[in-house]
Amino acid sequence: MRNNWSVHHAAYAYWLQKAQFLLEKDTYENWSMFAVEEGRFHYCIGDKEGEAGNGDLVVCPPRIPFRRKMITPLTFHFVQFVWEEEPGKEERGELTGKVTVEDRTRLFSTFAYLRRSGERWYEEPMKSRLRHWLCDLWRIVESERKGGETEDTGRGDPVMQKARQWLLAHAFAPFSMKELSASLGMTPVQFTRRFHSVYQINPSDFVSDLRLGRAGRMLEETKLTLDEIAHRCGYENGFYLSRIFRKKKGMNPSIYRKLHQV
Repeated sequence: MRNNWSVHHAAYAYWLQKAQFLLEKDTYENWSMFAVEEGRFHYCIGDKEGEAGNGDLVVCPPRIPFRRKMITPLTFHFVQFVWEEEPGKEERGELTGKVTVEDRTRLFSTFAYLRRSGERWYEEPMKSRLRHWLCDLWRIVESERKGGETEDTGRGDPVMQKARQWLLAHAFAPFSMKELSASLGMTPVQFTRRFHSVYQINPSDFVSDLRLGRAGRMLEETKLTLDEIAHRCGYENGFYLSRIFRKKKGMNPSIYRKLHQV
């Protein structure tokens, strides 16, 4: 099993609702990855072939043709990277193709960090932050392959680590951020600043990303009403969910559902 999962990114792009690929085949000089948030596509990399969708990472080694064909509009992170410790021939094959991540909550939280860090990925401090969260993707893969718990990136601040775990456990039910702050011995402003300093995101945005990630998947994968989805994602009603969804995603939930359901 691989010991060093650290990588350095060479390029990064975030695509929202991409309707089709400009090229159905491309070859890159570095390792490349499609980390899928929403939608589905067909891929073929050497003898590895299949379909990938929400929560999948599709990895292609350097100088190997990466064939792909859109099935539904795709929202994904495209990363070119190099391994700090280049894999050997056998391990290269094991790392090629689709990797499905089971811990979707952790994965989509990391996706949110990638989006924020990737806006100016070639400039510091964003460059360092992007590398941190890209490595975090591979830590999730490493942990699931070992069958262990994923590492919490806030381990340097045990109070914020505790807060993050609490938010992950309670994000999909109504709760008071003020009461959470008080339980940690802080005001809401102190809590927000400290959480942001560790995770580069405000706690309210962290929860919102988790909730909207679940709402998007439920719109795509179920026939539940908007009110039912809202209640399962921690919102009071479908009207409020619709307003937040439209603000963050740029479209109404009904339009999103039509685009994603096949």
